Amino acid sequence: MNDSQTILYTNPSSRGRVARWMLEETGLAYETKIITYGTEMKAAPYRAINPMGKVPALVHRGHVVTENAAICAYLADAVPEKGLAPAVDDPNRADYLRWLFYVAGPLETAMLVAASKAEVDPVSAGFGRQEDVVNTLDALLSQRTYVAGDRFTAADLMMSAYVGWYMGFNLLEARPSFEAYVARIQKRPAAIRANQLDDADGAALAKN
Repeated sequence: MNDSQTILYTNPSSRGRVARWMLEETGLAYETKIITYGTEMKAAPYRAINPMGKVPALVHRGHVVTENAAICAYLADAVPEKGLAPAVDDPNRADYLRWLFYVAGPLETAMLVAASKAEVDPVSAGFGRQEDVVNTLDALLSQRTYVAGDRFTAADLMMSAYVGWYMGFNLLEARPSFEAYVARIQKRPAAIRANQLDDADGAALAKN
């Protein structure tokens, strides 16, 4: 593998759509490899890249990055000229990291628990109570245009993608602040391009 290659391993019916959107925001040239569910995703060649047998996985400069929050953070720092993350010495960096990982931690865990209808002890659960997760999110998005400062960052990309999904699956109440935020962020040209590419890949898969 050429160390200069950027490769996204993904499936259009997966969280890989977030990584695709992030790549489109960066402007980096990249190759897409569609990994099908079932044998291919769990087979040895792909597990050599991601032993979890899950997508997405990003290969950039010869290094593998998995997990959407990590991919977004990594790519944002790889192209500082795009302004997709506050600089290390920018006070907004704190909010950027806080809310980026809030999506990957408390929000996603609370929504998966909701989907499974499991009962968890809020004392031992990392996210506490689901209502606190949702109300914290509502308070944030009711007060801010962007989650970290006065401009779009990779944290907004993660937040809008996951909030949109969870509302679509009826796991997250469609509050006005959530709907307005998702609609605003997902109007970005890179988001539209990424969705078009993933939809085209999904249609091609369906034909095979």
